[in-house]
Amino acid sequence: MSSLFPDDRMTLLKTLDIEVTEATKDRVVATMPVAPKVHQPFGLLHGGASVALAETVASIGAFRNCDATQNAVGIEINANHLRAKKDGMVTAVATPIHKGRSTHVWEVKITDEAGKMVCISRCTLAIVPRG
Repeated sequence: MSSLFPDDRMTLLKTLDIEVTEATKDRVVATMPVAPKVHQPFGLLHGGASVALAETVASIGAFRNCDATQNAVGIEINANHLRAKKDGMVTAVATPIHKGRSTHVWEVKITDEAGKMVCISRCTLAIVPRG
């Protein structure tokens, strides 16, 4: 979905090999490979990489709801890491809990290839003027 960011500003997505496969106003899906560059020192998926993936999909979802004069920016995120992951792929699915005029709250579920929950996150975003 390269049309989301035509000027290629989203460098963290490239660094973590995050691929957005669906992005609507009510659902965003992205995948991220679990490889050494997203491992913590013990060879497991780093919680920070999961949080980066979660904030990415929540931010894209909120942005999809903005008009041409607005941006969505993260103001709070929490995450519960429920299962270790050594390799393979994780998939993040973001859905809105609240879509208000000035804030959005999105839930993000990150699962492994078998559909088992690796992480669950909630992200609050501010809807702010662009520029």
